[in-house]
Amino acid sequence: MKKLLSLISCAAIIAASVTSFSGCANKNDSNQLKVGLECAYPPFNWTQIDDSNGAVKISGTQEFAGGYDVEIAKKIAEGMGKELVIVKTEWDGLPQGVQSGVLDVIIAGMSPTEERKKTIDFSDNYYKSDLILVVKKGSKYENAKSIQDFSGAKITAQLNTFHYTVIDQINGVKKEAAMDNFPAMRVALESGMIDAYVAEKPEGISIESANPTLTYVSFDEGNGFEASEEDTAIAVGYKKGNKELGDQINKILAGISEEERIEMMNNAIKNQPVAQE
Repeated sequence: MKKLLSLISCAAIIAASVTSFSGCANKNDSNQLKVGLECAYPPFNWTQIDDSNGAVKISGTQEFAGGYDVEIAKKIAEGMGKELVIVKTEWDGLPQGVQSGVLDVIIAGMSPTEERKKTIDFSDNYYKSDLILVVKKGSKYENAKSIQDFSGAKITAQLNTFHYTVIDQINGVKKEAAMDNFPAMRVALESGMIDAYVAEKPEGISIESANPTLTYVSFDEGNGFEASEEDTAIAVGYKKGNKELGDQINKILAGISEEERIEMMNNAIKNQPVAQE
């Protein structure tokens, strides 16, 4: 569902990622499942100050991670009989984490694109979503019916994501510079720097319930963004060639019913912290 992996990762990103891993457990501990995620993409994952609503301690910090991805991670760790270790990691550092063995898996709303499959492997999908545009309540774009109604609008999306590429499908759009994360985009939207940003429907529902000044616009088929299934689905990423791990994960995912997944997402939307900024 989200994020086109950059082919070139600079040394600074790798260094920052290694630093973020420093607090996690020994990477050779076979009794742990070390899961990498941003902890900044509600309702899929976020950071909070306590363990309410089933949040899990973030390794090396006094903070906790919650969200749909965390619930999926708990299911997988439990199914494997391992201790779940959450490792808060910058987006661009996630693939390097599993490649190096510092992380066992990525459960971070990551789409199993063909580009990513060149460097890491993926499980079966554990969620699929639709693309929407987040806007300010009361703006002229709030009642838009088509993405083409955003012609002339200032629109952005998260850096190194496929969300940013679909902006080009809007005729006459003012494509603003990509931003590092969703909190930054929310602030830019509220301040008037942008008119909208691209996200997935859970983010839209999430922000609408958490922020009284923002809402989202969804589109009927034929009026929205064109995107492949690999871009709108998300899956668990793991080190290339580790078929045994992939088979284990797929077996556990197959045991989670669609009804249970819907309930998990609904709870994530309901339980997310109100002030993500």
